[in-house]
Amino acid sequence: MLNEGLMPAVQMLQTTGMDSMTKELLLAAFLIGVGLCMAGAGTHLYQFVARQQAMLRYDGKTFISSMGHVAMSFICGPYIMLQLGWQHEEGGTLSMTSALVSAVVAFGWAFLTGLLFMGAYVAILGW
Repeated sequence: MLNEGLMPAVQMLQTTGMDSMTKELLLAAFLIGVGLCMAGAGTHLYQFVARQQAMLRYDGKTFISSMGHVAMSFICGPYIMLQLGWQHEEGGTLSMTSALVSAVVAFGWAFLTGLLFMGAYVAILGW
């Protein structure tokens, strides 16, 4: 289903003569987008089910609870990092350094989670 939707875009790229660097840049942007979507959806799902704010953590009452928090932090981490970068300073202003650093970390992290989810999708359903 996803393959059928992407095939016209692939054919367009082949007919327009886009070089491989552009294709790789578009693939990286697509993976970042997938990672951010999964992180946002996972964060809101976690907050709905657990009835608590999602945050980067590894504590828990039991070992299984701790591993659940680690898994949640890994999947939801990019979205949480973007939220942390937009926190206001003392005077009600935003720190540009904090926002830029959190965005760079979040987008790199989203690339990894997007790669993980798209890799699992391709491995399970095939291409």
